Amino acid sequence: MLRAITPSSLRAPFARYSHAIEVPEGARLVFCSGQLGIGADEVIPEGAEAQATLIFRSIAAILAEAGMGLGDIVRINAYVTGREHMAGYMKARDAVVSDPPPASTLMIVSGFTREEFKVEVEVVAAKP
Repeated sequence: MLRAITPSSLRAPFARYSHAIEVPEGARLVFCSGQLGIGADEVIPEGAEAQATLIFRSIAAILAEAGMGLGDIVRINAYVTGREHMAGYMKARDAVVSDPPPASTLMIVSGFTREEFKVEVEVVAAKP
């Protein structure tokens, strides 16, 4: 079982994430490369929320291949190309993260390989 670590001496997280997640001894780990909001049909949704929703569907498919699900995510690293995309990304993320929410970092970057991409997400998942 995953355990959230949130010391009372720290300020509460800014959003729905944990300061840290403890993974039990002997758990299997999956490290997922950064995923972009592009479908198998090559379609790239316009908005950050739609891209992030597609990204989390892709991550769910990757984790399913390993016998895991979105509830097994222990760490999210996310990147958006502007502050205006943070809310859409966070809405899509919050729709899929479990309790306790994973540890998470969100950074604003100057861009990705194609300018139409607004969000990229990589995760680490663990399952006993």
